[in-house]
Amino acid sequence: MLDDSAATAETWPTAYPEGYAVVDVETTGLARDDRIVSAAVYRLDARGEVEDQWYTLVNPERDPGPVWIHGLTREVLAGAPLFAEIADAFAERLADRVLVAHNALFDWSMIAREYARAGRTAPVSRRLCTIALAKELSLPLPNHKLESLAAHFGVVQQRAHHALDDARVLAEAFRPSLRAAARDGVRLPLLECRPLTEWSDSPAGGARIGHQPSYGHRPPGGSASYGSYGTWRPSRRRPACPHPNPGRYVPGQPLKQGMRVAFSGDTSVDRELLEDRAFDAGLHIASSVSRLTSLLVTNDPDSVTSKAAKARAFGTPVLDEAAFTQLLRDVAPGGAVPGPLAS
Repeated sequence: MLDDSAATAETWPTAYPEGYAVVDVETTGLARDDRIVSAAVYRLDARGEVEDQWYTLVNPERDPGPVWIHGLTREVLAGAPLFAEIADAFAERLADRVLVAHNALFDWSMIAREYARAGRTAPVSRRLCTIALAKELSLPLPNHKLESLAAHFGVVQQRAHHALDDARVLAEAFRPSLRAAARDGVRLPLLECRPLTEWSDSPAGGARIGHQPSYGHRPPGGSASYGSYGTWRPSRRRPACPHPNPGRYVPGQPLKQGMRVAFSGDTSVDRELLEDRAFDAGLHIASSVSRLTSLLVTNDPDSVTSKAAKARAFGTPVLDEAAFTQLLRDVAPGGAVPGPLAS
């Protein structure tokens, strides 16, 4: 553990933020139109000391999703406030602070979408992912799970997947991480949070658009009816990859143009930028995992996402973001697709 003497006032980086909001949200699922069912915030000062904490349940106005993960049933959430009713209190705790989370892109995206639904903008301009910070510090973690980060710093988790306890654990693990970064002059991996304003009500009379992500086993009686939703504009389309698929990635060898690469989970670099880099290097960006997928890039290979599950089932090679970006520096040339470009 790092004591206060390791990062004194004289050595503390002047460019570091003045305060942080360590956040955890539990949700009905992982898709863009899923909802928050609980949220917690630990506000920290510039040195990572806890100022206060806040927690709330949120009525998602739909099936609560993976109850076997977060433990929040329809009955428990029935009397909880709607997100619009807690938006001001939440915003007060986020304002003028860097949002800190484990898999920060996910938490930020869920929060931003909820505010967009409510006709508001979340008061967050920057975020910091503790996975990315752990990599910057070269922490010897066996994987990128929160429990591994907590164990490294001797933090005891009491209620996994309870928003308040997950936020507490992360706050206690973030403090020594922040101080180690300050001591060693590490630049914090801060990313811009761009406001999301593309939410609109569903034109199908409240019908749900999209699909429910797979969580593996669904308990008996799990409902497939989710009520009213909005939808998001589709992602921009890229031109077809001009190279044939050379097959699966072989560990220890370079990437080859034409390889089909899928991405899953949070990344320290904005996902779209990372995909652009891969496309520019001659790789095919796959939206899903199939037997033809050459490689899955994820920082959490043991996650419950459908892509990670399919990769395990198909035996698709998996790399984390750091290893993948290293390989992007020297991608082997591929051939040209004969005739019309393959989609």
